[in-house]
Amino acid sequence: MLGDMWRGAAIELLQITVLALVQGLTEFLPVSSSGHLLLPSVVFGWPDQGLAFDIAVHVGTLIAVITYLRADVLALCVALFRRLTGGSETTQSRLALQLILATLPAGLMGILLKDLIQGDVRALGIVAVTSIVFALLLWAADARAQRRGDAQGLETLGFAGALFIGCAQALALIPGTSRSGVTLTAARILGLRRESAAKFSFLLSIPIILASGLLLAVDASVDESSFDWGLLAYAAIASALVAFASIHFFMRLLPRVGVLPFVIYRLLFGAALLLWLS
Repeated sequence: MLGDMWRGAAIELLQITVLALVQGLTEFLPVSSSGHLLLPSVVFGWPDQGLAFDIAVHVGTLIAVITYLRADVLALCVALFRRLTGGSETTQSRLALQLILATLPAGLMGILLKDLIQGDVRALGIVAVTSIVFALLLWAADARAQRRGDAQGLETLGFAGALFIGCAQALALIPGTSRSGVTLTAARILGLRRESAAKFSFLLSIPIILASGLLLAVDASVDESSFDWGLLAYAAIASALVAFASIHFFMRLLPRVGVLPFVIYRLLFGAALLLWLS
């Protein structure tokens, strides 16, 4: 009996570890975290770890991106506060308002289509197709921007452009699309250089991760006494550490290697899923 308990605990810890690492690694890379998190339950029959676990890994990735971009986040908050209290408009205050505007489409779609997103659309077939289609769109947008020599910074982004990126982000509610990937695609279409596109994507992730975490918290109906706070803290820390490293290396590699390695990976990933499903 005791051996079975220890074996069950070890299996649960392994599952939590894998899922937390996958969440941290894929949340900010253009490869789709939702698509990868769907795999273990479908392929290996792993049970859903529940809303509390989802909240924990969301907290972890949120801490990671805020920590990595802490100087930008602080500057944006200060600039927005000064603007709202009668100060003059600055590049930072305008960017803060653009981020708020860009958050609205995904927020509204998430609320209106929550049941659909959590239901039939969460299928490996959808993940396979969207992984391939949006990989090709990302490659095409990046290649086109490179040919044209597009190298604009965030200071050139207007409110219409921010809204365009925000509408693109709403598509990431479909598993396999990749929030990071589709916002990078939209930003490159607008002519932003790779580093600026990635920074806007990461900054834009902060309100959307926070909002989704709050929605999960509202939906959580499990008695708090049943939570294993130690495991939840472990999941949050693991996802935070991996997410921080993922952001760091992605920002370093993106200007040098571009998006092609991620495009190739997504194409292979989508093709492998289609073969597995056939």
